Amino acid sequence: MSESDMDASRAPLMEHLVELRQRLLYSVVAIAIAFAVCFYFANDIFNVLLRPFEIAAGDKPDLKLIFTAPQEFFFTQLKLALFGALFIAFPILATQIYMFVAPGLYKNERGAFLPFLLATPILFLMGASLVYFLIMPLALQFFIGMEQVGGEGQASIELLPRVSEYLGLTMTLIFAFGLCFQLPVLMTLLGRAGLITADQLRKGRKYAVVAVFGVAAILTPPDIISQIGLGIPTLLLYEISIISVSLIERKRREADKAEESAADA
Repeated sequence: MSESDMDASRAPLMEHLVELRQRLLYSVVAIAIAFAVCFYFANDIFNVLLRPFEIAAGDKPDLKLIFTAPQEFFFTQLKLALFGALFIAFPILATQIYMFVAPGLYKNERGAFLPFLLATPILFLMGASLVYFLIMPLALQFFIGMEQVGGEGQASIELLPRVSEYLGLTMTLIFAFGLCFQLPVLMTLLGRAGLITADQLRKGRKYAVVAVFGVAAILTPPDIISQIGLGIPTLLLYEISIISVSLIERKRREADKAEESAADA
């Protein structure tokens, strides 16, 4: 390769690196702004996340959370601000990813990529909503039910969650459900790439059941309610993935037939 050819190949690489730096800078600025806003409203956000605890407690008065180290609640607010910042800034991050990748895609590929980009936050929000409105209240009801009222010969046992542990449990469940709800997106992309087929997914259904509940047992608290709450929706999403991959295969077969017909003509 001549020196002029090397210079010509080096120029597009530098342009891509400059473009990547610009997209990363926009993403970091978006996260930083969202982080500052979320940190300012950290107490309000935390109070919103306490709503499942209030639902689970019912009429129980004087709900309390504690922190056992001077810096614990401060670091909890930092984690909460980062969690909120990533959630709020995701549309901007996704837009920057698309704008960086789109110039290298054909028009039909851009049209195919965009729906997956839009479906990702929607599915994540659906998983997070399931946690917030159903799974967390049910799980906390289970844990509150283990309390013991003190009396003669018995000690009083009361649930007093630490702020960091409560936030950690909430964030873990939201991320676990949000990620598991991305299953149709992942399977559909693999189907478009030709790495899996609908028949393979159907044959692997029994293994998927075991895998799903195994993952649910790892990602959720040790109560059967949370595990079932994650396992059943994930299995439904697995079935949706089979349907989605089947539709992709059918469109691919129709396109192949159309090309064959055009070639014969």
